[in-house]
Amino acid sequence: MTYRAPVSDIAFTLFHSAGFARAMADGIYGDLDTDTVEAVLEEAGKFATDVIAPLNRIGDTFGTPFKDGNVTTPPGWKEAYTSWAAAGWNGLAAPEQWGGQGLPQAVNAACIEMWNAASMAFGIGPVLTMAAVDALNDYGSDALKKKYLGKLVSGQWMGTMQLTEPQAGSDVGALRTKAERAANGSYRITGQKIFITYGEHDLTDNIIHFVLARLPDAPAGTKGISLFLVPKVLPDGSRNDARAHSVEHKMGIHASPTCTMVYGDNGGATGWLIGEEHKGMQAMFTMMNRARLAVGLQGVAIAERATQQAMAYARDRKQGPSAIAAYPDVRRMLLTMRALTHAARSICYATGVALDRAARGKDEAARKAGHERASLLTPVAKAFSTDIGVEVASLGVQVHGGMGFIEETGAAQHYRDARIAAIYEGTNGIQALDLVTRKVPLDGGATVNGYIDELRGIVRRVTEANDPALGATGARLGESVESLARATQWLLARKADATALAGATPYLRLFGTAAGGCMLADDALASLRDGSSGAGRVALARFFAENIAVTAGGLEREVTEGGDSITMAEAALA
Repeated sequence: MTYRAPVSDIAFTLFHSAGFARAMADGIYGDLDTDTVEAVLEEAGKFATDVIAPLNRIGDTFGTPFKDGNVTTPPGWKEAYTSWAAAGWNGLAAPEQWGGQGLPQAVNAACIEMWNAASMAFGIGPVLTMAAVDALNDYGSDALKKKYLGKLVSGQWMGTMQLTEPQAGSDVGALRTKAERAANGSYRITGQKIFITYGEHDLTDNIIHFVLARLPDAPAGTKGISLFLVPKVLPDGSRNDARAHSVEHKMGIHASPTCTMVYGDNGGATGWLIGEEHKGMQAMFTMMNRARLAVGLQGVAIAERATQQAMAYARDRKQGPSAIAAYPDVRRMLLTMRALTHAARSICYATGVALDRAARGKDEAARKAGHERASLLTPVAKAFSTDIGVEVASLGVQVHGGMGFIEETGAAQHYRDARIAAIYEGTNGIQALDLVTRKVPLDGGATVNGYIDELRGIVRRVTEANDPALGATGARLGESVESLARATQWLLARKADATALAGATPYLRLFGTAAGGCMLADDALASLRDGSSGAGRVALARFFAENIAVTAGGLEREVTEGGDSITMAEAALA
């Protein structure tokens, strides 16, 4: 079974629990109307379903053959990308000044989910180009913008993000790639980068690399890193001194070329500074934060595709007198898959709306509030959603039984593809540490406490609705939110000491569980209000509350009581 974009579910989540309708009512999107947004989503869904999705299996089996420094993408890949870019999808949220459409990041987020559900290996490439557009637009010189932004926005050229080196993975400050100043104002880059997504390919005739490097007089650590734009092909048409040395043979996303890059075989690759010397991490974080939301959307995407396939298989596969979908344990797995997927989608889309408020808010206070909300939600969107992608894909294999372990069904590919998303763009453990050490303490805890109060508001509305179909949804969600509140206060009091850091990962899961459950309930309430086929959403919200949100109490205790068992466990690790 192939993928079919769930456009109606996507639109409903975007407008309701993600807060897009409220943002429209607040006027941050100008004269953008509902019909336009729905038309964009519908067309994106058609392209994802009809053009990209059929290439997913081909990409997995063909891979990215590498010969003489060149990568060949799978059959049909280049044609699909060319059509995708020509339709304007690459520049959907890009500045209109440079040929983009200037649509909201939240709408682009919904589309990113669809591209990646159709094929995760296809969808990750454009994500990095979009992130490159943001960094260049925010920090590049006028000359660089004029030369490169238009073609990056159109998708005529693609971009890469290059941080990782063999000795410098998560510790970016340990990188050794060097930059030397040239007399003409450019720089010469020498060094090696690894794990570079789409570092070489045949989809476009130029690739614009965004490379972190260190100048000779740079301070140590991340405070001494600069960011450089290094094109594969120089403005005069000659080939730059940059090449792909090899491609990795990976567990999943086989059609995404993951390259080792070498700079400076012949004296140094020519690059141009983005932003200021020694302040490259500021610009790189613009790319990384945009990419982190996109990777969270990859988790949603692969979960959606795995769920669709498992649902279809369970309805067709007979075991005894009935299809296996009728059996309680299989129903439990299918409901878990669907509920977790919808919860993760809501969190990611809400992050997109927060980014829009940060950029488009009517005054400084509104923009600051949007920025802080986006900062709080981004690590949750990335880590919770990609954990969900792995878990849901694993359940998809289980629903298929033995056939899930056989490659021909495709269930195994989803599981293999999903696994990388919890690792790249900052491992999920790093996202949890970021949440606990940087985001929870924002504004003295006022940002997170304000968000928790909003979740309490949803719980109150569920309780006041008093609809029998919701069962114990209000009570169970209320318990999960209060567990989150208590764990939050405990962390704020500990000020990121060792025991607090030990609880970072379960805290992030607790946050995602409480927020995701409330968002599903918010969608259920919206469907009850407007009478739009609400039974399914009500049932899903109730299932989440009574079967998933109930884990919150255990997660709270893991955060507040489990730290010593980690920090004092040397004997167990000897």
